[in-house]
Amino acid sequence: MCQHQPPCPTADSADRESARLTAHHPEQGWSLLCNGVLLFEDTGELLPDGQVIAPHRPLGTGQVMTAA
Repeated sequence: MCQHQPPCPTADSADRESARLTAHHPEQGWSLLCNGVLLFEDTGELLPDGQVIAPHRPLGTGQVMTAA
């Protein structure tokens, strides 16, 4: 899929989000990466095989995660 040199990371690699943008639609909240990943503004992802990656925003400063 990717024609860049060096090639972009594949959709199943850990650094898949560093692939180049091929389409960017901030008004709709999504971008398409060169490796076929749909990246959403909430940091969720849809992989080319249909797998959904839940949003993974870091917690802001001052917020603490507590165990339930």
